[in-house]
Amino acid sequence: MQPERGTGTGKGRPTPKRSEAEAARRQRAKPPASRREAAKRMREDARAERLRRRQALVSGDERYLPARDKGPVRAFVRDFIDARRSVAEFFIVVALAVLVLSVVAPPLGLVVVANAAFLLWTVMLVLIVLDSVVLGTRLKKEVRRRFPDETTKGAVAYGLMRSTQLRRLRLPAPRVKPGAVV
Repeated sequence: MQPERGTGTGKGRPTPKRSEAEAARRQRAKPPASRREAAKRMREDARAERLRRRQALVSGDERYLPARDKGPVRAFVRDFIDARRSVAEFFIVVALAVLVLSVVAPPLGLVVVANAAFLLWTVMLVLIVLDSVVLGTRLKKEVRRRFPDETTKGAVAYGLMRSTQLRRLRLPAPRVKPGAVV
């Protein structure tokens, strides 16, 4: 019995011509002529491997994720964190603004602005700590409820670290929008 056409996912690339495949096979089978060529091949292979892993991390393909990101528990934690906004993800933006205000304001005689920047910095740190405690408690409770038989070691720390990253820079990329129900 033959599979139906168009139902498979395919390999994602066209089949190479026979001559190209044979040339590539010969190239792989041929030993390097010198140490320099061997090192060059190793660098190229390592670069290709890094690129493959990076693409897998960006796409979120479970098969190629690093060990720290694999499994249903980690996938749930990522979705749980990505479904809500946290104070910590805005930390970098606020820290940059505070840094600029702290450097620019005193020479201009705007000491009040520099003091306000320091107050903003302090308030931001307190809010991050409070938000992290609440988030960690809720996450631990939800992970234990949903995965009673799974190993959940490190899941809360993984979630808290993810919550501190800017949403655009999170890897694997977020699968859910903020406000979604997980």
